[in-house]
Amino acid sequence: MSTVQLRATLPTVDAVVALIPSGSGLPDGVPWSAFGFTGEAGDVAVVPSGDTQLTAWVATAEQPTAEQQRRAVAKGLRSVPKATRVGIDPSRVAEADLAAIAEAAVLTTYSYLDYKGDEARRKTTSVDTVTILSPDARKAAAKRLVDDAVVIAEATCVARDWVNTPPGDLRPPAFADAIKAAAPAGVRVQVWDEKRLTKENCGGILGVGAGSDAPPRLVKLTYNPEGAKTHLALVGKGITFDSGGLSLKPGASMMTMKCDMGGAAAIVAATTAIARLGLPIRVTAFACIAENLPSGTATRPGDVLRMRSGATVEVHNTDAEGRLVLADGLALAVEAKPDHVIDVATLTGAAMVALGTRTTAVLGNDEALQDRVLGAAEVAGESMWRLPITEEIGAAVKTSSIADLRQHNPKPYGGTMYAAAFLREFVADASWAHLDIAGPAFNDGAAFDYTPVGGTGAGVRTLVHLARELG
Repeated sequence: MSTVQLRATLPTVDAVVALIPSGSGLPDGVPWSAFGFTGEAGDVAVVPSGDTQLTAWVATAEQPTAEQQRRAVAKGLRSVPKATRVGIDPSRVAEADLAAIAEAAVLTTYSYLDYKGDEARRKTTSVDTVTILSPDARKAAAKRLVDDAVVIAEATCVARDWVNTPPGDLRPPAFADAIKAAAPAGVRVQVWDEKRLTKENCGGILGVGAGSDAPPRLVKLTYNPEGAKTHLALVGKGITFDSGGLSLKPGASMMTMKCDMGGAAAIVAATTAIARLGLPIRVTAFACIAENLPSGTATRPGDVLRMRSGATVEVHNTDAEGRLVLADGLALAVEAKPDHVIDVATLTGAAMVALGTRTTAVLGNDEALQDRVLGAAEVAGESMWRLPITEEIGAAVKTSSIADLRQHNPKPYGGTMYAAAFLREFVADASWAHLDIAGPAFNDGAAFDYTPVGGTGAGVRTLVHLARELG
């Protein structure tokens, strides 16, 4: 992850990423055809421009959006992998787009090397400094845009780090400690251990964590700046490793299950960014943390759990554990009487079947709030799509013969809608939206654009932009 600075002139650098809007004409003196560069959006040509310097020319749309700017910067940075000092010349970019460029610089140069040896670290080239060239560099407003973008991108990278950490090193107590250590000034942190969770009747979190010798935790973060008029509650699923419990996953399906705490990572990272930015909005965040393992003490299919809300839930599949921890978190969030509640979770494989691996499903009980989430996602450059909670799916949640609610869908389809319908039972009349990030939270393919292999930090930037709008 690089340091980003804004300058009116470029210092000495190893490479320059130069963005060229399509149709603006190509500079003279370069044999463009030899590089296969036509100036069409997406074209890249890496051209020697000195004894040691390279210039990566990247063609963009004629009037690129902020997201197109991010992707163009990422493409340019990835085309000069050996550079450690990079300049970005964004051509005739608007001042407002400087934020997108700065975000892309931080997000693209992220790497996770904590478990690499010294030799591997030495061989891994990483960008130390990115300098953005702009005639507005001396303007306070432009500098603020870049600085704020860096705060948001750095928070996204913190979430990435947590998701990438091996699950044996980030069990529930350790994750709670990491959250506490990451909290900035102005954010109050409370950690509930298993005794407090028992006292507070959090049967969902306790039930999921019952099979592990690392007990569950709930971490509550409070940011309440003076003058805040809107109160936003955030709830995140924090399953530090999901084996499926007694409803055991196949071995191959466990390999990426360290990412099952991506929702908690996102809401915590977003809260820290909101506080660092000083946004005038009150935020109460609940990270619901447990490890889902099989053992003689694990919750069994057929067990009934009594939740924080007082409702009883019949467990049908211990591999559908995320909704159980979220249910307690949502009940606590509603008790705080916020204006809006957002939960974020790597909740259902069905979301990936419906929308692929790069798009978040958005569901809820408040269309206006969902519209605002989708608008914030568009600003952030995160792909999200609305799904319904249909009447028949909602009715199926109440078909248990022995408890108030049935935890798992009796039919093998509509899984994302069923999970959301279940969660809706715990939000009462609160304005609520549910973000299922099962697909985009973890990239187990090749890096693309500014998205690395592994944890992506999905949801962080959208939540911060939403908080900015609501505040």
